[in-house]
Amino acid sequence: MAVERTFSIIKPDATRRNLTGKVNAKIEEAGLRIIAQKRVRLTPIQAEGFYAVHRERPFYKDLCAFMCSGPVVLQILEGENAVARYREVMGATNPANAAPGTIRKEFAESIEANSVHGSDSAENAETEMAYFFEDREIVG
Repeated sequence: MAVERTFSIIKPDATRRNLTGKVNAKIEEAGLRIIAQKRVRLTPIQAEGFYAVHRERPFYKDLCAFMCSGPVVLQILEGENAVARYREVMGATNPANAAPGTIRKEFAESIEANSVHGSDSAENAETEMAYFFEDREIVG
């Protein structure tokens, strides 16, 4: 198994309900280390750029508006098979389909307000981490 890094966002629905600590606990209980973290409010330009891959999808504008609706917590996680491990910890995108004990099953309000985002591949993790973090901010 390889140590790798992945990217995470704790979304506005979770920060609004003060769930950052509970989400972080689940991350750490899964054996992942938080090696970079910052709380920010995304600008529309940042959200639109980050979700540009979805620009043609019907939910794009609502997603961008939601992601700008309150603070988010941006994170870089590190551990054995971090991408796959974090995706397991997050649970299915639709919280109704998420496994018990996952972040989305326990904390999500809906498919859109599903509390967290996580990279879906090592390649996307690299792109997403670089979008929000400078090397000097990563303290692994």
